[in-house]
Amino acid sequence: MTDYRRWDAPPLSLPEDPEAWHQLAAIGGWQAVVVDTGHDLAYDVVSSRHSGRSGISARWCSLPYAVPVLCAAATGEGVAALQTAVMAAEADGLPLQRTIIVLAATGEGRWPASVKAALTMLEPKVGALLRLEYDPRIRAQGVRDLARLKPRTRAVGRDLVQAALSLAHTTWGEPLPPAAVPAPLSEGKPLRVPVPDPAQVGGIPRGQV
Repeated sequence: MTDYRRWDAPPLSLPEDPEAWHQLAAIGGWQAVVVDTGHDLAYDVVSSRHSGRSGISARWCSLPYAVPVLCAAATGEGVAALQTAVMAAEADGLPLQRTIIVLAATGEGRWPASVKAALTMLEPKVGALLRLEYDPRIRAQGVRDLARLKPRTRAVGRDLVQAALSLAHTTWGEPLPPAAVPAPLSEGKPLRVPVPDPAQVGGIPRGQV
């Protein structure tokens, strides 16, 4: 919905509730939906535990066949925030075993030592970890013209899609069973959608976090 807009364009007015996106996917008949969320994962996990309510991160992960993707800048500050988020998610039991991390370089040159150390710590905790090298054409043109991006940038994009599909198959089976059709969503009453138990789908057990 945003691929052909300028990278510096203001965000579209889109629903925040994860359940609303499940509704949109069902209405549109889409096979896959990619949603760019802007909430702070670590803050959401900690505040939801403190208040005793279900956080928005947990609600996203509870949708049928959801594969979380965490993105961070490949800087000391970026990986520090990422490590905090991963530790919070791990403590809260979020599905790190089917989570993908993408670290994006913010400039040319070697990756800082702190980033390389973070990669070593984070990789065993998640389903996949990808490195996106710096590509100035993303900032200049966005992804309106994929052919203009560097080949290695496009390769990481393909790897990301393949990793998401592979993790979904590992968790729920191949081919994926039909997703549950959501009931009409009443305003002010978020829909809770049960996710099929992977232990009962194709005999594939859920990994432990």
